Amino acid sequence: MGDVGIRQVALAAGVSPGTVSNVLNRPERVAAGTRERVVRAVRELGFVRHGSASTLRAGHSRIIGLSVIDIGNPFFTGVAAGAEDAAGELGHAVILGNSAGSPAKEERTLRAFAEHRVRGVLITPSGEDTRPLDGLRAYGIGVVLLDRPAYRPGQCSVSVDDVAGGRLAAGHLLGRGARRVCHVTGPAGVRRCRDRERGARLALASAGLDPRTALRTVRAPAMTARAGQEVAHGLLRSGRPPEAIFCANDMLALGVLRVLLQAGVDVPGDVALIGYDDIDFAAASAVSLSSIRQPAYRLGQIATRLLLDECADPAGHAHRQIMFQPELVVRESTG
Repeated sequence: MGDVGIRQVALAAGVSPGTVSNVLNRPERVAAGTRERVVRAVRELGFVRHGSASTLRAGHSRIIGLSVIDIGNPFFTGVAAGAEDAAGELGHAVILGNSAGSPAKEERTLRAFAEHRVRGVLITPSGEDTRPLDGLRAYGIGVVLLDRPAYRPGQCSVSVDDVAGGRLAAGHLLGRGARRVCHVTGPAGVRRCRDRERGARLALASAGLDPRTALRTVRAPAMTARAGQEVAHGLLRSGRPPEAIFCANDMLALGVLRVLLQAGVDVPGDVALIGYDDIDFAAASAVSLSSIRQPAYRLGQIATRLLLDECADPAGHAHRQIMFQPELVVRESTG
């Protein structure tokens, strides 16, 4: 609608056209109360600015790219909701890419983000090496690691202490009497899987047990409910199901739970079971699932705010590595 549209919005909000322009282009510079009046006027008047023109002027769009490793996992739905809400507060939108754990697919997604001149990128990396992400900054695109700590300087990250989470899960199983724990986890190349396993080993060692004999690790090809079912069938075929199972995420745990119940196994009487993430389905399953809670919404929200802070002032921005602590949620599956 151009300048006339901006003047109409300014009149309705009781501010200057320059303030409207700031809300549309640099919302972080406008007081929250004023920003809300302008946003309300924009909505009531149905104002739509010419996005392509503003992108050409600014050199970037008002879009944030979010790349996750498994959009089928409801945990990442919570992360995306937090990112979208935080971005919307500052006049940005979020577009989603799913790498499915494939570095090649992730590379294509990041290339598409760069071609669309996104303002910044939130990413759960599919691999260990984050150096390729440095190339995005050559395009003026900020980057924040999500659900993964930054191990190199010059990067922001928002994550959860997965070692502490693994220790909480295994410690809980030991606390209810287990002396041997089966850890159902994902591919060894996924850092969060390794960290959760490391935490479980620390819990066993602290209890005076030898992790080499007290912890049995079973790797699933993917962290999905179907993979969990396949693992559970294998455990039952072995003829000696474990007394306690710690799954590296809730999707694996829900798959394991389904097979155990179908086979007539008493959970938690015969086998205690705990997952990780505390997705909504955990509380709603046939036997409600104990889990390690990660603040998915907060992860997305805080990561987005960090990213937009960096984009607003790249020179003055101080990179931060924020790590939340996980929380044990006890339900029926561990009694």
